[in-house]
Amino acid sequence: MAGPCRPALLVLCMVLRLWGAAAYKTGGCAKWCPPHSTCLNATTCRCEPGFTSGEEPIITSPDGSCDDINECAPPLRTSCGKFADCQNTEGSYYCLCSPGYALLSGGKKFHNESENTCQDVDECRLRLHECHSSTTCINTVGSYKCRCSPGWEPLPGHTRDAKNPECQGIDFPTWTAPPGIHSPALDAFFEEVQNLTRDFRPQSPQDTSDTIQKLIKALDGLLQAPGDMEKLEPPSQHRLATQLLVGMEGTLRTLAQSLPEGSFNYTSSSSTELSLMVQPQKNGDTTIGHSQAQMMLNWAIATGNETSRYGLTVAGILSTPNMKNLLANASLDLEGRLAALEKTYESPVLDAQLRFLSNVNSVFLSNMNTGKLASPVTFNFSHSREMPGPREEVICAFWKGEDGNRSGHWSTEGCEVLGTKDGMTTCQCHHLSSFAILMAHYHIQDPRLELITKVGLSLSLICLLLCIFTFLLVRSIQSSRTTVHLHLCLCLFLGSAIFLVGVENNGDGEVGTRCRLVAGLLHYFFLAAFCWMSLEGLELYFLVVHVFHGQGLRTRWQCLLGYGVPLLVVVVSAAVYSEGYGRPTYCWLSLEWGFLWSFVGPLAFIILCNAVIFVITVWKLTQKFSEINPDTKRLRKARVLTVTAIAQLFVLGSTWGFGLFLFDPHSSALSYVFTLLNCLQGLFLFLLLCLLNKKVREEYRRWASALVGGKYSAFSSSHSSSTGTSQQTRALRSSESGCETLGRARRSSHPFGDGAQGCGPQWGE
Repeated sequence: MAGPCRPALLVLCMVLRLWGAAAYKTGGCAKWCPPHSTCLNATTCRCEPGFTSGEEPIITSPDGSCDDINECAPPLRTSCGKFADCQNTEGSYYCLCSPGYALLSGGKKFHNESENTCQDVDECRLRLHECHSSTTCINTVGSYKCRCSPGWEPLPGHTRDAKNPECQGIDFPTWTAPPGIHSPALDAFFEEVQNLTRDFRPQSPQDTSDTIQKLIKALDGLLQAPGDMEKLEPPSQHRLATQLLVGMEGTLRTLAQSLPEGSFNYTSSSSTELSLMVQPQKNGDTTIGHSQAQMMLNWAIATGNETSRYGLTVAGILSTPNMKNLLANASLDLEGRLAALEKTYESPVLDAQLRFLSNVNSVFLSNMNTGKLASPVTFNFSHSREMPGPREEVICAFWKGEDGNRSGHWSTEGCEVLGTKDGMTTCQCHHLSSFAILMAHYHIQDPRLELITKVGLSLSLICLLLCIFTFLLVRSIQSSRTTVHLHLCLCLFLGSAIFLVGVENNGDGEVGTRCRLVAGLLHYFFLAAFCWMSLEGLELYFLVVHVFHGQGLRTRWQCLLGYGVPLLVVVVSAAVYSEGYGRPTYCWLSLEWGFLWSFVGPLAFIILCNAVIFVITVWKLTQKFSEINPDTKRLRKARVLTVTAIAQLFVLGSTWGFGLFLFDPHSSALSYVFTLLNCLQGLFLFLLLCLLNKKVREEYRRWASALVGGKYSAFSSSHSSSTGTSQQTRALRSSESGCETLGRARRSSHPFGDGAQGCGPQWGE
């Protein structure tokens, strides 16, 4: 239109321009611009702020529209800052403090992050909550919780997670005396506890703390001055202790749930200590304890499947020193550890004597199902420093109440000691109860058997000593057989003496050099005694089987066999397995690797050989007596010697051989028989070899007469007195007759006669 025009048309162009301008000024584009937009010209519209038409705010078509922009959604996502949320509006937005928060000014709305002053609102203080009157409002970050007031618990059908539960008062455990126990002191204690818990309605945590302290003081008063409870029988005291422990655990568990979150510790004037931990449910390890005990456990174990009215979990340890008075003389259940103990000590374990090293520590949790925990709990118990002695062990035991017909007792089942150092013992258990560190002294031998052993061996030593003096000093009975008896008694005397004073191993379970030496000497002397007994069988063999004219062994050969053979056995045994000498409890041969057979094997062999020899001897004697012209006197003498030797074999062989058939070491009857037979060997030999010998009895009478008359001198048999002449003459005639018999024996090379030693013995005459 700006091009060249002719004059006729120039006027028309000017009119049209003026008309278009007028049309523009009168809003000609309002008919097609969409809402929330403004007209730019006849062909273009622009969306207002907060609106858009696709990617551009310009609209050039009547079909276009202006839509609201959501500033709170991606990709814009306007940030309002901490504890605030973005709220979109049509064409704009604003920021609003999150629920439970408000601006410092008191409002909630603001326009940008720089204006954010949102902070937590204490609904409980401002009374903006909807908690029931039986509950307590507990403020949380951004919200609040309704929990039962202290001393109350949820009504049935209401859970701890309910928004607004309704609650009722707490029911404490009922304290009653065990059946059959009547005690005024105990009744007074129960009444005091009931008064403390009957109207328990704490208004503050301090009220709960005061109640806990009063409860512990009441328990201390009962245990420090038990009154008539001291007269109760031990089983009744143990049942009462069980009742007190269970009651204290239940009451303290209930009271602890009225405490605020955190820890609580209290120590009474009687050194009773309590440590409580109150925490929300969680996973992870937690340590709780006081100066006497510490417990480390996964907090999920403390919660278990129990529902706490506060949403909190409780764990506690109560250390009671005076509870030991009621649990004294309680037994230890060895059933689960008996096999291991007997393997350790290589001897039967009869029972255990206990003494306390620590206080009695009761452990309790919100979780009441603690009989078998998913993961172990570790304890550290403080106790007096005391080193275990022989056959003693530091154990971590727990108190186990009545089980069937068995009264309360200590047990170690499910617990193990990890270590003891500087008065601190670490234990690990798979269950919870009341624990204590005890020193267990294991009785390997029955005290009555031990007394019988000491008394019997002492008597045997006296009798063996009398036998030794008799064989040395009574000349009328000395012979090669007497030499055998002398060395036999000497070996038994030395072995019994060493056994009496040194058989017990006092090396704290360790086998030391002294114990190995004692075991070796016992091995040697007892084998030597049996070797000398076997030599007597050889002497009888030469006497009877070789028809009275075989030569017996000379003394030097007897000593070589009697002492050399056992020495060889001991040396070989020590060379093969020197560790076999000594046990943790006794200085004797070990049961490991069958080392005991180094004694039992030779013993059984000697007994068997002697038995065979005596059977042959008796058979030969029977044949001799059936001859036409038997030498009756010599046969009778051989018969007496054989009977005496067989009796001696029975005394020694049966006592030790009886032990081979003692398969059950726990059999008390067999153990008593075995102990009596072995401890009285010396007495049996004294009766058999001395008192049953006529010549020995006559010599004893002469010694007694000389002692009574005051004329005893050097055991001489040639004394005289004015009143004893005829008796001496008769003795001389008897001696001549004996010498005449000895002469005949010497002419036939009889091994039991020796002209240089005087008259031979005439046994049983």
